[in-house]
Amino acid sequence: MKKKHILVAGGAGYIGSHMVRLLLKEGYQPVVFDNLATGHKDFIPKGCPFFKGDLKIKKDIDRCFKKYPIDTVMYFAASLVVPESVANPLKYYENNVSASVLLLQSMVEHKIGKIIFSSTAAVYGEPDHIPVTEDSKKVPTNPYGSSKLMIEQILKDVAFAHDFRFISLRYFNVAGSGPGEETGIRYKEITHLVPSILKVASGERSVFNVFGDDYSTEDGTCVRDFIYIMDLCRAHLMAIKYLDTHPEVKSDVFNLGNGDGFSVKQVMDASEKVTGKKINAHFCPRRPGDPAKIVASSEKAQRILGWKPQVPLSEIIESAWRWELKERERKLRAKKK
Repeated sequence: MKKKHILVAGGAGYIGSHMVRLLLKEGYQPVVFDNLATGHKDFIPKGCPFFKGDLKIKKDIDRCFKKYPIDTVMYFAASLVVPESVANPLKYYENNVSASVLLLQSMVEHKIGKIIFSSTAAVYGEPDHIPVTEDSKKVPTNPYGSSKLMIEQILKDVAFAHDFRFISLRYFNVAGSGPGEETGIRYKEITHLVPSILKVASGERSVFNVFGDDYSTEDGTCVRDFIYIMDLCRAHLMAIKYLDTHPEVKSDVFNLGNGDGFSVKQVMDASEKVTGKKINAHFCPRRPGDPAKIVASSEKAQRILGWKPQVPLSEIIESAWRWELKERERKLRAKKK
């Protein structure tokens, strides 16, 4: 029996590279599509097909689809830094919306009819109730969230017009590193909460900036969902299997969240316990586009997909800390060369 080929757009990045490893383990044949702008070639497992291309260039996508018998696309290729999206919205509409349109055009032309789309809880903006469900109102507070919501609408329209099916997964803060810490978060500018805190613990940064301590939350800092990277990847795998085993399903949307949420201060406290290091924090004004609290209900994903998060925050941070120490060693070796 031939292995199903899964195109992993953004497969050399943080989430995508973990997904590639899980797909290999589960007997699929992932094909990594990445322009390496923020991804890393050493994140791609040896022997895994890699196509260097840009989703903003349709010829690249077409050539990839001609080369490999792709069954399903998994999309992890978006720009995702909220403050940057506020400062440079056109970049986000080009990298996220325009590039997705080209991808979908090529999928329709090449008769590739399934996609698992990486969306975000940022589509909800400032929710009027917690936890948010898939039917909660959607009023994004930043261009990043707006771009994802636009793509979701485009997916619906394409599914209506063509032989095309999709699942959109909305999640917020993904953290941690997978088994063996083979891959993790490695960006030029780290903005993710957990690695930003851990870089202070490792000594790479002198201070952790807390943006806002006057929100209407229990301790004044923002509250967010946190999901372990491999829990997230399992949900994507379940989404593929769901489409494969339920041909009557045209499309669906699922939240992925822990249902409780943790504040920035709580994550700092948990990080201090894991690392044994004091986190030097500096409190700054709020950032534009940051909602006070978003916690997503995953009841629908549990009921339909059979998914629920398994790894608690302390273990998420422990795995992220192992990756951070590994990265520090890598950088030290690179300096000595």
